[in-house]
Amino acid sequence: MLYAFGFDRVGVVLGDLYFVDPDPIHGQEGAEHGVRLELRVLDRGSLKGTIYSATPIDVGLPIWRVDLLESVDGKPGSFDRTHHHPVFHDWDPTSRVFEPGLTADPLGWLGGKLADLDGVLADAGFPADTAGPADAADLRAAAPEIVDAARRLLEKVHDGELGIAPAAEPATASAAEPVTAPAGGSGEAEPLLVRAGWL
Repeated sequence: MLYAFGFDRVGVVLGDLYFVDPDPIHGQEGAEHGVRLELRVLDRGSLKGTIYSATPIDVGLPIWRVDLLESVDGKPGSFDRTHHHPVFHDWDPTSRVFEPGLTADPLGWLGGKLADLDGVLADAGFPADTAGPADAADLRAAAPEIVDAARRLLEKVHDGELGIAPAAEPATASAAEPVTAPAGGSGEAEPLLVRAGWL
């Protein structure tokens, strides 16, 4: 499931996610699921047809990402994998950043960050004019609605309705045993990237 909130020059997209990291850091092995939220550059394209035609909307470069994730084998609501990526290099995020406040109160922390667009842009290395003149105020006003959407998605993940393994992925894979693909030229089994969700 995907939600999108668009403003003048930036937007927020969020959806459920199921992910198996092929190269996890220590303690982050095994499948994880939850909600991913991204602040993205938003662009309104030129009409492709008549004055009545649909407007092309480009959800462009990522600015900031929050992953409200937890291990699939763990207790729902543990938020043991919850982190954010304050900086991107083009389309790729830098390393996971774990914050005590984010783990302790993910939705409250998220609401606070959404209310500080200028700070998020500065931390990400984006100029202030990446956003439109009213975007900071509009995002701040919409923050409770965005946080509520994240809450609803998390509830569906905890209920087993969203953030589930794709059909080809064994849902019962042990967290200690990464899923592997058939051996390649090296003769060794290779980690299989599993990622299900819009983001």
